[in-house]
Amino acid sequence: MDVLVTGACGYIGSRLLGCLQDAPDVDRVVALDDLSSGSPRAFLDLLNGDLDFHRADVREYGDVESAMRGVDRVVHLAAITGAASTHDRREETFATNLEGTENVLRAAGKLDVEHVVFASSCNVYGRAVSTDLDETVDPDPINPYAESKLRAEEVLAEYCEEHGMSGTALRMSTNYGYAPGVRFNLVVNYFVFRALTGRPLTVYGDGSNWRPFIHVADAARAYAHALRNPDDWQQRVYNVGANGQNYRISEVADVVREAVGDVDITYLEDEHPGPSYHVDFDRLGETGFAPEWTLEAGVRDLAERFRKGD
Repeated sequence: MDVLVTGACGYIGSRLLGCLQDAPDVDRVVALDDLSSGSPRAFLDLLNGDLDFHRADVREYGDVESAMRGVDRVVHLAAITGAASTHDRREETFATNLEGTENVLRAAGKLDVEHVVFASSCNVYGRAVSTDLDETVDPDPINPYAESKLRAEEVLAEYCEEHGMSGTALRMSTNYGYAPGVRFNLVVNYFVFRALTGRPLTVYGDGSNWRPFIHVADAARAYAHALRNPDDWQQRVYNVGANGQNYRISEVADVVREAVGDVDITYLEDEHPGPSYHVDFDRLGETGFAPEWTLEAGVRDLAERFRKGD
């Protein structure tokens, strides 16, 4: 098959491209990115394969249709991320995350694409009081990023119904770990960086808020698995992560301190701690996919890469 990855130079995309190039049933990978936040660094060690790069913006329908011509399946990762920052970028966030998704789906319907895998987020659950949130729970997004992702899930369902194509949304846990396009506005990666540079780990609130975590390599594997095995991913929405990888933010700080070395942890209890959601991943088990990394192993690996200069 020939596949398109939007947002290919981003954090997850920079790991996913290699997964797809190594897949025996993938002939050609088309990568689309506007390079507004991603970097060609994502292509390190990948240009010896069949990789077709389009510098394009998902907000421009013509760019999307041009890149999608001739492909069989799509992973749509392109988005404005950094949920907290989107409060000040609401219009831009919806233009990229929702209208961009509509462009991808419109082109997929026109060009008879078989299957679309959409990057959603567990952030759509907001600040949930209960734990073990499964896909039947009504989401309660509390920032424009999560709002736009939830609405895009609904658009995906509408397009699949209208055009008879298959599609699934992956509500991804919070990513961490090394990738060529690594981000440092994510809590684990940021904590590791601060610990290694001798600065305290700053926890907003009392650190009791929950978050599920997944290594970026496992996230990339999940997207590749969903793309290549659509018959195993027949539900419209899946939470992606592991039941044992739900952590309170205070516990994340402790894991980083244990792995990296002695470091102070500062609690700013007057500051808003952000979303809190403890997620159930039982439905994911039906697909045959399971994450492999633990938070402890991922933190040690990232710290070692820092120390070696990777």
